[in-house]
Amino acid sequence: MIKPIGDEASLLNLGQPVNLGQRMPIDLSQFGRADDQPSFSSLLKQALDHVNSLQQDSSNRMHAIETGASTDLVGAMIAAQKSSLSFQALMQVRNKVVSAYEEVMRMQI
Repeated sequence: MIKPIGDEASLLNLGQPVNLGQRMPIDLSQFGRADDQPSFSSLLKQALDHVNSLQQDSSNRMHAIETGASTDLVGAMIAAQKSSLSFQALMQVRNKVVSAYEEVMRMQI
């Protein structure tokens, strides 16, 4: 017998965005007023710093597992996946920026 859909559907949160962990923090407080727009270079630097911190955290956790100082293998693997995904996303952004730059350079005035 087929069971009718009831409360199980509300558990799925269909149509709701999935939270895959923390998002990259962007500190806009350094820009002062709401009128000030952050520069591309400052946002890019914050993104690079965030990816770097994720990779360092992953490296430290893996080193702790390898030396026996920690038994949190799951936490180390999650940190490794977070750093890997953030690096891949950063590389995609870099590829798009380089592609846009090359296209602008090909334009004739």
